[in-house]
Amino acid sequence: MTDSKEQGIALPALVALVVSSAIGSGIFDLPSTLAQAATPGVALLAWVITGIGILTLSLSLNNLVLTKPDLTGVSDYARAGFGDFAGFISGWGYWLSAWLGNVAFATMLMSSLGYFFPPLKSGNSISAIIVASIISWALTILVTQGIESAAVINAIVTITKMIPIFAFIVIALITFKAGIFTSHFWANMSTNLMGKVTYTAPTRAGIFNQIKGCIMVMMWVFVGIEGATTMAARAKKKSDAGKATIIGLFSLLSIYIVVSILPYGYLPLAKLQTMRHPVLLYLFKEMTGPIGGAFIAVGLIISILGAWLSWTMLPVEATSLMAEQGLLPNWFGKLNKHRAPANSLWLTEILIQLFLITLLFTDQAYNFAYSLCTSSIAVCYALVGAYELKLGLEDRQQNMIWCGLIALVFEVVGMIFAGLQYLWLCTIAYVIGFVLYYRARKENNHPISKIEWIFMIIIGLLALTAIIALILGKLKA
Repeated sequence: MTDSKEQGIALPALVALVVSSAIGSGIFDLPSTLAQAATPGVALLAWVITGIGILTLSLSLNNLVLTKPDLTGVSDYARAGFGDFAGFISGWGYWLSAWLGNVAFATMLMSSLGYFFPPLKSGNSISAIIVASIISWALTILVTQGIESAAVINAIVTITKMIPIFAFIVIALITFKAGIFTSHFWANMSTNLMGKVTYTAPTRAGIFNQIKGCIMVMMWVFVGIEGATTMAARAKKKSDAGKATIIGLFSLLSIYIVVSILPYGYLPLAKLQTMRHPVLLYLFKEMTGPIGGAFIAVGLIISILGAWLSWTMLPVEATSLMAEQGLLPNWFGKLNKHRAPANSLWLTEILIQLFLITLLFTDQAYNFAYSLCTSSIAVCYALVGAYELKLGLEDRQQNMIWCGLIALVFEVVGMIFAGLQYLWLCTIAYVIGFVLYYRARKENNHPISKIEWIFMIIIGLLALTAIIALILGKLKA
C-alpha cells in the first residue's frame, strides 16, 4: 500500500510551508539582536549549537513520520508516547503558540507598513488595529476555502518574499569588509573566559551569557520547523513531510547564518547594536539608499503575511487532529465543504481579534502572547524529542536515542534560558483548556484517570499562583 494521494499538498509546497512558517519577521532583526548578544565568533558558535539542536529535532520528526506513519503531528507523538493527557498538553500548547504568534505578526506588520504609512507605525493605534483585523479575517476566510489551496498560495508567497532577502545577501557580500569583521571577531574572549570583563556589551556578561542570548533568539526564528509534519495528513505522500522538514531546516539555517553574520563585516559592532528596527530595512537603506529601504520594507510585509498565512493553517490543523484523537470536543474537528475545520478557524480568529483589541489599551497583551508562544512551543518540541528517545530505547536504535536525547535536552535548556516565569504564565492558558479536555473525555466515554487529575490540580495551583503574582506585580509577561 502506498501513502500517495491524488489530491494533497506536494513536496515543494510542504518545503515552502516550513520555510514560510519559520521566516516571519525575526530574520529582519537578526543582525542587531545577535550583535547585542555576542561578537561574530561567539554568534557562529551559537549557530553551531542551535543547528545541532534543531537538526536533531528535525531528524526526530523525520524518523517519526517514517516509523510511525499512522501518527500525525506533534500532539499525536506526545499522545502515543506518554498518554492522552500528554497529547493534550502538546496539542493545546501548539495551538496556543501558533495563534498567539499571529498577534505578534499583526503588530510587527503594522510597524512595517508604518514605513510607508506613519499612522500605523506604533502598531497599536486604532487605525493599526483596524487594518490588522481586516487582514486577519481575510486570511481566515482564505483558509476556510480549503487548506490545500492556501498551501499553494503560501508557496508562491514564500518565493516572492525570498527575493529581497537574497538581494540583501548579495549587497552585503559586495560591501563586506574583512577588517571590520575580524576587528571584534573574538573580542574579549580571553578576559571572558577568565571572568574579567573590560569590554562593553555584548561581551560584558561573559561567553556563556553571549551564547545564551543568541540561542534564545535562534530558537525563536526556527519556530514553524514542524509545519510540514503538522500538515502530513494532507500531503500527497506522507513521507514527503519528513523530507520537507529536513530540506527546510538546511535552507533556513543557511539563510539565517548568512543574513546574521554578514552585517558584522559592514558596520562596527557598536553601531550595529544601536541600529533602528527592523535592522535589515535600515541596513539596506544605508547600503543602497531610500529605494533599497522601501524594497526591504515590502519584503518584510510579504514575509510577515506569508508567515501569518502559514500560522493561520497550522493551529486549526492541530485542533482538528486533537478532535480526531478525542482530546478536544468533536466540534473542533468538523470540516466544511472545502475540508477546512471552519469551527476551529472562526474560534481562533475571534480570540486573535480579542487580543488585537487589547493592544489598544496596553502593550502587555503583545508581551504576554510572545512569552506564551515561545514557551509553549518549546514544550511541544521537548515531547517530540522525548518520544523519539523512548522509541530508540525500546528498539535499541542508537541514532534515535541520540537524536531524541539531544533534541530533548536542547529544548529544556532553551526553556530555562528563555525564563521559567514564562512557563509559569503558560499554566493559566492550560487551565482553560482543561475544561475542553474534560468535555472531550466525557463525549468519548473516556474517564479521566487519577494521574491526570493530579497533573491538572498541580497545574491549576501553579496557574492560581501565577494569577496572584500577576495581580501583585510580582510576575510580568
